[in-house]
Amino acid sequence: MKSANPVAEPIQLRSQRQRQWHTFVRNKTALLGLVVAVLIIIVAVFADDWFIALLQDRDARPLFALFEPFKQDTFNRLQAPDSVHLMGLDDYGRDILSRIVHGGRVSLIVGICATLLGGIIGTTMGVVAGYMGGTVENVIMRVVDALMAFPGLLMGMMILAVMQRLPGSGLTKAIIGIGIIMTSGFARVVHATALTVKGREFVTSALSIGAGTSRIMRLHILPNILGEVVVLVSLQTAQAIRIEASLSFIGLGVSPPTPTWGNMIKDGMQHITYAPWLSVFSGLAIVLTVLSFNLLGDGLRDVLDPRLQE
Repeated sequence: MKSANPVAEPIQLRSQRQRQWHTFVRNKTALLGLVVAVLIIIVAVFADDWFIALLQDRDARPLFALFEPFKQDTFNRLQAPDSVHLMGLDDYGRDILSRIVHGGRVSLIVGICATLLGGIIGTTMGVVAGYMGGTVENVIMRVVDALMAFPGLLMGMMILAVMQRLPGSGLTKAIIGIGIIMTSGFARVVHATALTVKGREFVTSALSIGAGTSRIMRLHILPNILGEVVVLVSLQTAQAIRIEASLSFIGLGVSPPTPTWGNMIKDGMQHITYAPWLSVFSGLAIVLTVLSFNLLGDGLRDVLDPRLQE
């Protein structure tokens, strides 16, 4: 039966979105996390000359990375922060601020792409396991248990060590390796949620009219778990950035001279007593980025989790 007032449903949906937005805005820490995360993304996006080519403005310059990240000034190596080089120079005379800005782009690319890769694979595994049940569920969840048996950093070390012999860039290998680590977290949460949604009335109704398995999973199960998936994407992105920095610190991430926050901390450790700025600023960038995504994820959970809304 059609609704007597066709405008009622859009108005109700709009009011629900407004309530969710007001709930998010009232959470000051979540709003702060959103603002900081957006600022970090903007700085990373406008770090290089690629956007200048899009603007077709030859006189334009990068907004934040005022120096080339690979340009060396060996006569002023290990120079302390001053008015020209706000974060100083490293042991090769390279501007640290420019390298942090470019390193942020690498960290965000790895974190976001690895999370999306793990999210797609893990969500698919969780939905299939939760709805199919039986042998399929047992096989998939035992694979997930095996992945979760190892700490994330240790699993990343094993995967990247195996992938070292394979062709491809270090960035691609890092995305694939960290994406595999992210898979288990998505699969575990989505599996539990899919089990709950599987018993709802609308799924039973779809089965009664002859809907196929793939259609039910795609149109009935998946849309009802997207809220938790969105929250997981935000939280897992922070974890992926942290894992990438840890792997780069031990030499298994993106290879030098490409700047990443992890290998910048590693390079500065040998000068930590008399030139602490080499490692401190990169460490602060990691802390700020991870904290902002965690705050954003907590705020999204408050908005999208119906149990918390109740």
